[in-house]
Amino acid sequence: MPQIPEEKSLESTPHMLREGYLFISNHCHQHQADLFQARLLFEKTLLMRGEEAARLFYNADYCKREGAAPVRLQKTLFGVGGVQALDGELHHVRKQMFMSLMTPEGIDRLVTLTRQVWNDYLDRWTAMDRVVLFEESKEILCRAVCAWAGVPLAEEDVRQRTEDLNAMIEGASAIGPQHWHARLGRKRAEQWIGALIEQVRDGELSVAEGSALHTVATHHDANGEKLDTHVAAVEVLNLLRPTVAVSRYITFVAHALHEHGHCLAPLQGEHRDEYAEWFVQEVRRVYPFFPFAAARLRDDVDWRGYRLPKDTRVLLDLYGTNHDARLWDDPEAFRPERFHGWEGNPYSLIPQGGGDHYANHRCPGEWITIALMKMTLNLLTNSMEYDVPPQDLSISLTKIPALPESGFVISNVRHVPLTPMG
Repeated sequence: MPQIPEEKSLESTPHMLREGYLFISNHCHQHQADLFQARLLFEKTLLMRGEEAARLFYNADYCKREGAAPVRLQKTLFGVGGVQALDGELHHVRKQMFMSLMTPEGIDRLVTLTRQVWNDYLDRWTAMDRVVLFEESKEILCRAVCAWAGVPLAEEDVRQRTEDLNAMIEGASAIGPQHWHARLGRKRAEQWIGALIEQVRDGELSVAEGSALHTVATHHDANGEKLDTHVAAVEVLNLLRPTVAVSRYITFVAHALHEHGHCLAPLQGEHRDEYAEWFVQEVRRVYPFFPFAAARLRDDVDWRGYRLPKDTRVLLDLYGTNHDARLWDDPEAFRPERFHGWEGNPYSLIPQGGGDHYANHRCPGEWITIALMKMTLNLLTNSMEYDVPPQDLSISLTKIPALPESGFVISNVRHVPLTPMG
């Protein structure tokens, strides 16, 4: 049985921070294997890429989530006690709570609310010299998702709530002040939502039955008990925070439109709805969202001739799998047409996780992400016109999470006039 390739460095975390999204793929290439072993955050870790690795990673018989995510991620990105760290029946029951909110009607309502807020902002943009799309879209999504979730959001609190949710994302992999800023943002947000949970349970705050806030506040877990107030707050934030994170994909949609002008004609053509779906999926495949996901092995596993030891932490390369030349022809090229006839392999396109939405740890908000991206694409190409002034549109793969350096600045924003009927 062959030895697992191993990094010689005593601690590879600095290398990971320097190489960012390319870290796993770079070293898999060096070792000429789809896995290697390294010490990360002082713990021996297996790092894997590719479809077969994803199938192992999202098989609950082999991998678990308990104790997988580093504490610094729990204290910033995920929160302590959330669905991401659960396994077995407890995960199944909690995941069904999330999936009950992901109905076509629920998603359509969030899209409608987002479009309404976007149009309000568009009126303001027409009077502005420059608009940073990323900054504006964060607020748009925060307003919309709070309205959708039944979470009261005072006008004077919009900016702070938006920045707290965004800080959890930007500070997840950071060190130093940015990390502690993310922790402060999470603490502030959990206190805000926790108070609302208690008000709903005490009857002091009336929210619509079926709304996210009501659903989480009244949810009974696998043990038959309501969620602890703190855990309930974490789970509400696990709906708000990922939706605000879609602001990055909104920015990537605009970036792709600007960089790939050959896509504009099909988006205006006879099959524009079908092409819009391909375009959005190609943005999700090509652009960097989250770099990897974490799990632990339940038992010793024999995989492709290697013996993988029980309880070892495993990192799956999400970005690298989406750019795997064995899965995607010419993977660095932006070609929406590649999704024509695509059968939806849940282990090859994994920007938000793999496997089944209901049974595995695939992001329950993935359908929301796609719907909001398609809405954005339609608004940018049909409801408004704008200029893209000179700016730094480079995207560094060493920064996690990644974003165009400028945040994507637009200027001279105009409404597109409606074509008169008749």
